[in-house]
Amino acid sequence: MAGNSFGNIFRITSFGESHGPAIGVIIDGCPAGIKIEKEYIQQQLDRRKPGQSDMVTQRAEEDEVHIFSGIFDGQTTGTPIGMVIYNKDMRSGDYDNLKDLFRPGHADYTYYKKYGIRDHRGSGRSSARETAARVAGGAVAMKLLENFNISITGYICSIGKIKIKAKDLSEITKNKIFCPDTNTAIEIEKYLLSLKEKGDSTGGIVECIVNGVPAGLGEPVFDKLSADLAKAMLSINASRGFEIGDGFACSELTGSENNDPMISGCKFESNHAGGILGGISNGNEIIFRVAFKPTSSIKLSQKTIDIHDNPIEFSITGRHDPCVAIRAVPVVEAMTAITLADHLLRDRNSRLEF
Repeated sequence: MAGNSFGNIFRITSFGESHGPAIGVIIDGCPAGIKIEKEYIQQQLDRRKPGQSDMVTQRAEEDEVHIFSGIFDGQTTGTPIGMVIYNKDMRSGDYDNLKDLFRPGHADYTYYKKYGIRDHRGSGRSSARETAARVAGGAVAMKLLENFNISITGYICSIGKIKIKAKDLSEITKNKIFCPDTNTAIEIEKYLLSLKEKGDSTGGIVECIVNGVPAGLGEPVFDKLSADLAKAMLSINASRGFEIGDGFACSELTGSENNDPMISGCKFESNHAGGILGGISNGNEIIFRVAFKPTSSIKLSQKTIDIHDNPIEFSITGRHDPCVAIRAVPVVEAMTAITLADHLLRDRNSRLEF
């Protein structure tokens, strides 16, 4: 397998490159009868698209989705769903001077060593532009999950060394960076604009909360729900870390501190586990975090080599995000939805009930 597909029953396959004619997604295994309009898919894509503020790349893409199959009269038909997003604002000439260089932090070198050829225009297949296809696929998964009252909310919990000091989920849509803390959002925006002025970048952490997941989702031993969520998140461009519940902090706790006591009604007094035990959902709120590295494309001078192993000092021009974590928020939500939709459908085969 070439690694361009994700999921078992609810399965997406993405295609396309950053500076090619289009990017797109094929969804297979989606049940018929799910109500979904093109406008809803477009709304999700609009949350991820570039050019929406000074804090993101100014590439002017409409990201308009074109549905070619699988949806008729506002409902899924049970056949493969095909969606395409045409690329319109490519400036491939911005990358001409990088054709024979290996940019630090990018996949230039690794793709070249793997395939013996690479598309140097905007990173080709390894570009974060590919994630628009995931968001389109995730929109369909979200509509499936709505039928089971499952909701997903992602947000920025830190950018660089700036961490949120409050968490009001109603504030997420009131600023440009998906931040649940208005005061911190203002501080972050100033910081990002200063980095953009310097030609530098920073990383960030996206936190995601999932409500309404019933107990029992997840497959032993290698397809644990937590393991599949980790794979989904670490497949996103620039992601570098995943933790669920208390994550790495639980390594400093005792067992008596870390366990989540159960009370009558199949409830838990705490949620250190983040809603998953033994790789299977326990009915608690699922909460996890994904760390994203600083954007690799920066305007500051950097050292590298070319394809002939000659040392070179260069700087990158063009349009790039000072922090990729911001536009990663809807991507995290989308990949979460796809993972849960797949496990929800897989769970129907777990046992016979008459």
